[in-house]
Amino acid sequence: MTEYERKIIAYRMAVSLAKSMLKQGIITAEEYAEIDTIMAKKYGISSCTIFREIAG
Repeated sequence: MTEYERKIIAYRMAVSLAKSMLKQGIITAEEYAEIDTIMAKKYGISSCTIFREIAG
């Protein structure tokens, strides 16, 4: 597995947790979008990639 693949997996895991929190009403849609952006930057995921659910 490449380093980029590891980063994608880590990003997707973090966003999955945030999505669960969104569905439970723990965070708002705006907070979810902010978390998505922060995690994408942390893991070096481009806003143009197919792996992001929210275009940054």
